[in-house]
This record gives sequence, structure tokens and C-alpha cells, in this order.
Amino acid sequence: MPRIVLASQSASRRRLLESAGLSPTIMVSNVDEETEFFNSMSPEDMVIALAITKAHTILEQIDFPAIIIGCDSTFEFEGESLGKPGLAHVAKERAQRVRGKSGFLHTGHCVIDTSQGREISDRITTKVTFADMSDTEIDDYINSGEPLHVAGGFTLDGFSSPFIPSIEGDYTNVVGTSMPFLRSAMNQLGYSWPEVKLMK
Repeated sequence: MPRIVLASQSASRRRLLESAGLSPTIMVSNVDEETEFFNSMSPEDMVIALAITKAHTILEQIDFPAIIIGCDSTFEFEGESLGKPGLAHVAKERAQRVRGKSGFLHTGHCVIDTSQGREISDRITTKVTFADMSDTEIDDYINSGEPLHVAGGFTLDGFSSPFIPSIEGDYTNVVGTSMPFLRSAMNQLGYSWPEVKLMK
């Protein structure tokens, strides 16, 4: 039986898989996400391209039967892709821009079954609406350090959860991996969810 390999260092993605009963092996692709090639794409195309690149990078490194899961997320706001802020002042500017408004969290997924030589890729989108945060609330959130290294500068399962009154679509997609998509992909590859949970 193949092993599940998560091509990501994201703790949120790992927790999602583990909380659903899966036991992923973690392998980090170290793909440079900030190249001109990726940045020239639309947000929707970029996340798919990066997910595929990450999964294929790991495919070249393994020599055992595996289901490789590659993902990439970005937050699209007013047509612009907002990735990981990296710096506090960037995170603050973004929070001020999005407060009281909505945007779209796109996650690209690529699932490769090395045993069958098959691959399934797709993008899942969830609409995210933010509360009208005060400057004090924004400063407090930025000072937590959490938004600096996550797509869009926010997390549904962390310190920013009080500031997201509604989403339209898949919650797990916003966290980092659409679990309903993953189940569907596994079914298309011929694996029932109970079988997937047995993959170690």
C-alpha cells in the first residue's frame, strides 16, 4: 500500500490530515514561490502551477510507492494575489485594506499516485469576509507574529478567527487543504477513505 506524502512544511496542512485520521510523511519541496514565472500568473493559475511543481519536485526524490499531495494557497483581494506578508508593516497594510471586505482564498491541489502513474489537480476557492477591525485590533494581531508567514496574512484556526465572521465554501480549503477534494481525488484513484486512513 502506498504511503501518503505531504509536500509541505505547513503545520496547518499536517494537522488537517492527521485530524482526519491520516498519517502523512512530511517532505518539504523547497520550491521558490517568488519567481517571476509564478508571479506573472493569475492567482487562480498560480496556485495550481505551484501545487503541481511542489508535488513533482517530491516525485523526483522518492523511490517508494506513494500518494503525493502538493498544495499552494493565496488570497485574492481586488484582483491581486496576497501571499505571505513576511514583514509586519506589509501585514498591517493588508489588514487595513481587507477589513470590512471580502476576498477569495484559492488553494491549488495536486495528488500524484506513483503506483498508477496517475495525477489529479484542481483549484478550490472559498470566499472569506473580514470584520471591520479597529487599528488596535490589527496592531495586536500583527504583534502576535502569526500573520507574517501565512497566505493572505490570516488564519481561520488561529488568532485572526474572531475577525472572520463568515466564509462561503470549504473551511478546510482556507486552512490549507480541501479535505473533501482530497477524498474525491482518492476515490477517483480507486481508494476508499477507510483505505486511505490505513496508508502509513
